[in-house]
Amino acid sequence: MPDERNHRVHEGETTVNHDAGPTEAAPAHDHAAPSPRDHAGHEHEHEHEHTAHSDHDHAGHTGHVARFRRLFWINLIIALPVVALSPMFAMILGYTVPTWLTWLAPLLGTVMYVWGGWPFLSGAVSELKTRSPGMMTLIAVAITVAFFASWGSTIGLLDHQLEFWWELALLIVIMLLGHWIEMRSLAQTTSALDSLAALLPDTAERLEGDSVVSVSPTELRVGDVVVVRPGGSIPADGTIVEGRAAIDEAMVTGESRPVTRETGDAVTAGTVATDSGLRVEVTAAGDDTALAGIQRLVTEAQNSSSRAQRIADKAAALLFWFALGSAVITAIVWSLVGSPDDAVIRSITVLVIACPHALGLAIPLVVSIATERAARGGVLIKDRLALETMRTVDTVLFDKTGTLTKGEPTVTALAPVQDAAADDVLALAAAAETDSEHPLARAIVAAAHERGLTVPAASEFSSSPAVGVTATIAGHEVRVGGPNLLTELGLDEVGGAETWRADGAIILHVVRDGRVIGGLKLADHVRPESRAAVDTLHARGIEVVMITGDAEAVAQAVGRELDIDRVYAGVRPEDKAAAVAELQHEGKRVAMVGDGVNDAPALAQADVGIAIGAGTDVAIASAGVILASSDPRSVLSVIHLSQATYRKMTQNLWWAAGYNLISVPLAAGVLAPIGFVLPMSVGAILMSLSTIVVALNAQLLRRLDLRPNQSTPRSSTAVATEE
Repeated sequence: MPDERNHRVHEGETTVNHDAGPTEAAPAHDHAAPSPRDHAGHEHEHEHEHTAHSDHDHAGHTGHVARFRRLFWINLIIALPVVALSPMFAMILGYTVPTWLTWLAPLLGTVMYVWGGWPFLSGAVSELKTRSPGMMTLIAVAITVAFFASWGSTIGLLDHQLEFWWELALLIVIMLLGHWIEMRSLAQTTSALDSLAALLPDTAERLEGDSVVSVSPTELRVGDVVVVRPGGSIPADGTIVEGRAAIDEAMVTGESRPVTRETGDAVTAGTVATDSGLRVEVTAAGDDTALAGIQRLVTEAQNSSSRAQRIADKAAALLFWFALGSAVITAIVWSLVGSPDDAVIRSITVLVIACPHALGLAIPLVVSIATERAARGGVLIKDRLALETMRTVDTVLFDKTGTLTKGEPTVTALAPVQDAAADDVLALAAAAETDSEHPLARAIVAAAHERGLTVPAASEFSSSPAVGVTATIAGHEVRVGGPNLLTELGLDEVGGAETWRADGAIILHVVRDGRVIGGLKLADHVRPESRAAVDTLHARGIEVVMITGDAEAVAQAVGRELDIDRVYAGVRPEDKAAAVAELQHEGKRVAMVGDGVNDAPALAQADVGIAIGAGTDVAIASAGVILASSDPRSVLSVIHLSQATYRKMTQNLWWAAGYNLISVPLAAGVLAPIGFVLPMSVGAILMSLSTIVVALNAQLLRRLDLRPNQSTPRSSTAVATEE
């Protein structure tokens, strides 16, 4: 085919090649999976999720759930005779334990201490080895003191009131119940990863010659062609080589509506062909797919630390010393007032009720649920600190091309001349450009199809470099080109072209038999969702700024259309980070949204970097948040998620820490003078209840709907006509 690189168009002082599109060409969106990488600025390794709390390792929550469930039920069964045969419990209820059964409670209580208490005892050893005593140490100290005091009472070395077998049994059972609930809650937070993995089909149908062979998706290689049946999941990233189908991409992008994909379009592993079959050539498989990349990002986010987590860790450590100090003071005070037995009872109660169990769960559970919920909504949190910071952002800086705009030319206006009809002008231009694969040609053909026009057949297609294309249509010579075409033919441009040029648009003319019959205005089309995103940000009091390498006229036209507060135009890629720094020097908290290689420095410089759409590996490496879709409204989802997460963190921290600060003095017996003494068993129940409240409060985050508002039009096919 003859060379198609022909239409050269003046945009003010900027010259644009037909094959280059707008001045700032959008980077390719390849939907390739982000590969594992080390982000230079990402130093928040998960140093201390709970180092000593070994049973809270996220890697094996499912096993821990089964373990604590089993331990709870077995120890609950053992606890029944321990409680019933405990002399102190029998005395409280007014019955007597037979002499031959008095040793059963100590023996079964010992089994419970060793077996049921082992997770806490081993956890305490781990904490002490790392010199970071915390909740496990407190629990271990409480049950150990109760155990030895009870044996001392049983064999007559200590007062009979220090027999705690029934309270020890209840304490262990309640603690196991609390840990079981906690592990189940944490296991649910990792269900996103399991759900993502479950998106892939168990088998893939690979074409081998004329036959179809069923293989595991792990056996697929780049270049293989697979058959996807109607309603089937796509087993690997690839390109459609045959067929057209509505693809459900909800679990990958958060988009609730199926998106039509056809031959030549890229598709992602795990998405579903809802209505038709396809043949897909594999472009990435296994760990290289976008789905695998999402799984890695979710895992990385769940393993990253955060400012709130570090505060919680520090608070838990301080609470240990607070509880230990309170227990010592309690023992001293009760001993001084002449009640050594009460000194032991009160001290043990303080240690039991002060366990910072809920505090240890408060932050990890909230952030884990938030991360999982975000992944289901197409928002991938790579750095927890970015999620925390997003709620404080007061300025959002959008890159233009590929973010607020589609990054591809679109016919936005038609200007027919005299007696020519607008539809005829567009149909003839589309016919002349049909054989061209150029972006501007595709835009013209697409505009004709969107209007439902019948495009006539063309013949004798040819192109002239920097001038335009020529074709014969129904016996007429039709030419489409830029200003050089008019110069060559000595023709004048259509009325209104100056206004288009002031907007930085690309202007093409349609000439039939040597006479101009109309003009076409092409521009990088603004995404229909962008207006809703900007308006909502403004409603929240957030300033919206746009930055682009495009000419001033192009940038200002988009800025006016979207009512953007400030526009940076003609910015070189290496200077985008400086623009972010300028805003920060003004005291603003900046979130940068971009998708290209040239956005990477700015994404890294911003307080929060957000890579939108497929983006590039470099952009994703520089961002703390990745939006799986290209919808700019998803930025609002990140803000909403950040605010909701912060609220839950704050509520849980206040509940967990505040509960301990109030309950410890009660456990110590400050109200004993007025007759109120908090039993150790009640203290254990209240402590576990605190854990349950924190866990249930965090679960409320699952109600969040992070999908962009679907009421905003998803596409726009309108083309203005200027008569």
